[in-house]
Amino acid sequence: MRIDMAALGGGTVLTGAVNGTTALSRLIAAAATEPQQPEPIFLDFSKVDVATASYLRESILAFRDLVRGRRSTFYPVIANANDTVRDELAELTRTRGDVLMICSLDAGDTVIETDLIGELDPKQRMTFDLVREHGETDAGELMRAYGKGEGLRHSTAWNNRLTALATRGLLMEISQGRAKRYRPLFMVA
Repeated sequence: MRIDMAALGGGTVLTGAVNGTTALSRLIAAAATEPQQPEPIFLDFSKVDVATASYLRESILAFRDLVRGRRSTFYPVIANANDTVRDELAELTRTRGDVLMICSLDAGDTVIETDLIGELDPKQRMTFDLVREHGETDAGELMRAYGKGEGLRHSTAWNNRLTALATRGLLMEISQGRAKRYRPLFMVA
């Protein structure tokens, strides 16, 4: 699913916490029907010139936190943000110690590049990179392959890292009965 943030926000300049809260309610309505399988929901900023931190906090971050907090099958991703919007997102994530997935989409909704805005702590970054390297994995596999080198002899620590990355919307969580597997949102570098 792709949501045009300029159309949703009513223009190319998106400002203010009140307007952000209004956008949040519109985002929630747009994502009311859950997909059967995990999938990204692209918040497309291609027609947005400026979005303030207060607007982004009350709309984008609140939406991501709400959707991921309810363990939705949607994974919000910022798409086609210009440098001005990226700068606001970078400052917002820095002050919150947060991370967001961003990407560039072509007209056919094909992801052509991805990146993270914000900084993961070194262990979470390593876990994120390992999942991208493996394509799909779980805590047990990571523990068996890398546990001794990381001093992690139990899958609980790996599971905590994977869950934290999925909660932030950086990895997809796939439930298989009681077991959970994780895979990257995108395989593009």
